Amino acid sequence: METTATILHADLDAFYASVEQLLDPSLRGKPIAVGGGVVLAASYEARAFGVRGGMPGRKARELCPQLIFVGGNFSHYQRLGDAAIKVLDDFTPVVERISIDEAFADVAGCTHLFGSPQEIATTIRRRVRAELGLPISIGVARTKHLAKIASQVAKPDGLVVVDPGSELAFLHDLPVGLMWGVGPAIRARLAEIGVETIGQLARTHSGALTRLLGPAAGEKLAALSWNRDPRKLETHSRAHSAGAQSALGQKPAVARIIVPTLLHLADRVASRLRAKARPGRTVTVRVRFADLSAVTRSITLDQPISATAMLAE
Repeated sequence: METTATILHADLDAFYASVEQLLDPSLRGKPIAVGGGVVLAASYEARAFGVRGGMPGRKARELCPQLIFVGGNFSHYQRLGDAAIKVLDDFTPVVERISIDEAFADVAGCTHLFGSPQEIATTIRRRVRAELGLPISIGVARTKHLAKIASQVAKPDGLVVVDPGSELAFLHDLPVGLMWGVGPAIRARLAEIGVETIGQLARTHSGALTRLLGPAAGEKLAALSWNRDPRKLETHSRAHSAGAQSALGQKPAVARIIVPTLLHLADRVASRLRAKARPGRTVTVRVRFADLSAVTRSITLDQPISATAMLAE
């Protein structure tokens, strides 16, 4: 495993909303949301009122009566997302794009050309702001998992570099919800046994995690809580599918809950398809119930699609 922090995770801040504010300067500084029936993205001004992606539009308006809804300009999202990733490409060929607005980059082989990883990250942020007019946050660390967490800590519009000598001190005070793979359902389960920080998770007996989350998830999260993440960047892999999932927890299985969730998942999947320039024809939905039984339904379309609205329909 690498012994120096050379992995960057770059993530455009509130991307869809930031693009809308870029295209229409009158929206800058105002709480806006992209979407309608469901919030696809919210500006930081809207997030201050509790508005979040995946939230029903009605609830968002209740939280923020002055919220401005705007329609999505997905061609502009794709264009600007591609341009931001191209800035990373100018520094290193080792870039793994994971969505329309975020990517990993390993700069270990180019520090002799462009300076330290921190200097490279600073230059990338400056260029994205100057050339595209968009804020981008970057985390720099020794592993992919920690770099991604660092970029979340850096938001909005910041830079966090985690020195290898201070990894666990940085990691263990953070909320467990920042970990890759910990959604609302798993976070709620961990809270039931008193685990709210990554450090508390690291100190939890492996047997307790296995009983609570199952062997695969329990072992994975235990390793990540100690920053054990041997994954390398995947620069040329071509996935045959793109997916997203969400846990409803104890929420009732009614249309007002399910429809916004499906719309949010459709947007996440469509964004990944567009980022990879790989539209798809077969759409599959899998639902798992509280008793762990599951049903799966799929449909194959006449033509490949990658648009959020079409996928949601």
